[in-house]
Amino acid sequence: MDKTPEQTLAASAYVLGFALIIGFTDNFVRLMAEETGLWQFHAIRSVMVLILVLAAGRIWGFALRPRNWLRVAARSALHGTALLIYFGALGFMPVAQVAAGLFTAPIFVLLIAWLWQGQPIGPVRIVAVGLGFAGVLLVLGPEAMRGASLAALLPILAGFLYAVGNVATREWCAGESAATLALGFFVALGVMGFAGLAVLTIWPTEAAPGAAGFIQRGWVTPSALFLGVTLLQAVGSLVGVSLLVRAYQIAEASRVSVFEYLNLPAAAMWGWLLWSEVLPPLALLGMALIAGAGALIALRARQSTEQSPTA
Repeated sequence: MDKTPEQTLAASAYVLGFALIIGFTDNFVRLMAEETGLWQFHAIRSVMVLILVLAAGRIWGFALRPRNWLRVAARSALHGTALLIYFGALGFMPVAQVAAGLFTAPIFVLLIAWLWQGQPIGPVRIVAVGLGFAGVLLVLGPEAMRGASLAALLPILAGFLYAVGNVATREWCAGESAATLALGFFVALGVMGFAGLAVLTIWPTEAAPGAAGFIQRGWVTPSALFLGVTLLQAVGSLVGVSLLVRAYQIAEASRVSVFEYLNLPAAAMWGWLLWSEVLPPLALLGMALIAGAGALIALRARQSTEQSPTA
């Protein structure tokens, strides 16, 4: 059934809400990164989310049991690892820059389809890949081009893993409910968080002071700031993901995927409002190129679907 313009407009509003919420909550990760660690954050946030999801499931009757446990676990591990890297980078990099790296995922999805699945790609998509790659280099800055900063490449690795997880979502988990996949994602992050805490307890390391020790820091007594930011993250993640799922339910995916690039300006806006964080002009240009590359890919996919006699 064709979607009406009103439904598409409503979907854009849902995605805008998602982008504003996620951009806002992610900007506070740097605060708790000063005193606690990445692994503790994911462990406690996942427990909070699990409680919220199970309570919501009992109230509204969500289907939470996976149809295929192994495939859901594999997909959750891919997305969980991507977001583990993403949040690790948030401890010492601007949100807009980290988000730009994560949103190279549509470019990697295209490359995976071409290299591993044998799907042909046309000149428009090749141009999109080139634009996206140029945008990534501009956003990450001169240190990435010199190859001097491993940290600057972490968001790209997160984008690649997120892309593989997106492919797995279509190939392995098409029959699963959104609630099941969301729960699996947070469970995977929680397992990684508790595993990291266990390793650092058995083999403790001396973490650097402040945000520089975010990844190396083990368990510390939770402060009110940590618990507050983690709860904000848990609630914000659930609300934001719910808005995004609703957008995909009422409008065509090819259009909604274009709206998802609102995350980039939203993250930059909150960084400016909250921390007076101003990105250099080249980084802003890079974000525009990445968004343009994603839009080209999504719009091209929509045109192909409309022109197909079996669509």
